[in-house]
Order: sequence, then C-alpha cells, then structure tokens
Amino acid sequence: MGFLDTLKKMFAGKGKSNLPRINVEKRFELIGRTGQGSMSKVWRARDRNVSRTVCLKVLDKEKTRKFEARFGALKRPLEGAICTTLKHKNTVHVYEYGYTTADEQYIVMELIEGVGLNFMVENNKDLAGRRVDFLVQLADAVEFCHKSGYLHRDICCRNIMVTNDGKVKLIDFGLAIPYRPEFCRPGNRTGTHPAPELIKRTTTDHRVDLFAMGVTAYEVFTGALPWEKSESMQRMMSYMNSAGRDPRDFKPDVDDKTAEFLIKAIERDPRDRYQSAAEFREALKALPEQ
Repeated sequence: MGFLDTLKKMFAGKGKSNLPRINVEKRFELIGRTGQGSMSKVWRARDRNVSRTVCLKVLDKEKTRKFEARFGALKRPLEGAICTTLKHKNTVHVYEYGYTTADEQYIVMELIEGVGLNFMVENNKDLAGRRVDFLVQLADAVEFCHKSGYLHRDICCRNIMVTNDGKVKLIDFGLAIPYRPEFCRPGNRTGTHPAPELIKRTTTDHRVDLFAMGVTAYEVFTGALPWEKSESMQRMMSYMNSAGRDPRDFKPDVDDKTAEFLIKAIERDPRDRYQSAAEFREALKALPEQ
C-alpha cells in the first residue's frame, strides 16, 4: 500500500466515530505527571485493561481545535494516527489513540525509561563521548519520518528522549504534517526552532526539520543556542537577520571541523544547509567524538 493509499484509509477508516472512546479515570490509574506541552498533559499511567504502565497523553480540546483550524479545509491526520505509521526504533511507539468521553484526543504510548536530551544538555550530564552517537540516531529518526511522508516541525532537545541504555527516541508529533505540497504552503509560524523560511511565511520543505536539527546539534555540542534567548518575535527576527554565533564563542575547545558542521547546519538560506537527514548524518559521522 502506497503512502497516499495509507492516508485515504486513515481518513476514511479512522473517522472520529470509528475511534475508541474511553473514560480516562476508569481505564487508567494516573501515577504522576511526566510533562506538559503547550497543547497537552502527559502522565505516567497504569492501563487497567492490559496491566501495563504506559505514557498517556491527553490533548487540550480547545487549543487543539484552534491549531487544527489553521489548516482550513485541509484534513491533517490526528497526532496518534501519524505516530502509529512511524514504527522505527528511534521514534516513540504508540499503542492506541482515540477520544476521551470529554471529547479530548488521547494517545497511549510506550513509557520511555530515561531522560530528556534537554536535561542532559542543561546539566552537562552523560554527554561526553556520546554526542555524535545521539545525533546520528536522531538523524536516523528524521530520515525515516521524511521517507514516510511527514515533517516533524518541532525538533528540539525537549522532544528527544534518551533511554537508560542510550537509545534516542524522537517524541511529540503534535505539530507534524504530511509532507505534501498543500501542507507546505506559506502559513503559520510554529516550532521551538523555526527555520527562517518558515518565519518569512514562504513555501517550506523538509529542510525546516534540518534547520531545527542543526540548532539542536549546536546546543548539544556547546550547551548554548546560536541566537540569544529572547521573546519569540525577537528571536525569530534574529534567525532571519543575523548569522548564528560561532560555536567556539561558547566552547573554545570545539574543533574546527565540528564548528564548520554546526555553522552549516544552521545556515539561514536552506540551499546552504545540509540537504537531507542522510547528508546530515554522514557529516556527523565524520566528526571526532567529544
């Protein structure tokens, strides 16, 4: 079955009325909160139906409605539907998705035992000798997403988990879209590290993910961001109007080859960046581990 056939089946056979509808409190024992995004709440939970500890995500109904309205007449697949098609060792595994009795979207996922890459970067913890490996695994996940017909659109350290045995897991596909022309038209600015072409509201492609990967890699290698932290609009203008700082400004011991890699990865013109996740990965593999 081709990608378009999969999408047709997703829309035709996975309509709202055909999805599971559950009472969260009856179905799950909510053990504790594991996080909260801008549009959702996430719990560590015990699924009473199968006696399994899982990660339960419940999307805010009103915020989700407003986000989906940005696409107008386009029918964006549900986040759960997108995740179930992305079965890869470096993407989060989804068991089930549907609606709650309160008409909120829910997603039941594997519980990832580990920590966020953001925690490792902020605390400079357990990164030595592993940076290239972690980023290569991320590139594998992004390449798979693109080949599967999706853009993630919110790649950042916060959306990358590292398991206790060192496996990278790309999570949170709440902003993901099908990689099709109608979804890549000029539109809303979104994501933690929005590419300049996205900010300018021009037509976009998979290189918006590569830019975000570049900013993520920069943070992993230096512990800092290439542009100063500021209010959202100021940060966006910085992305468009000024080159990112040389990584050696933050970490003088970054070798020249790694610095060149990071500078290219965050180029404002998409034509000057790495052109695919595969090219990004191969450039990473040529770097000395640090």
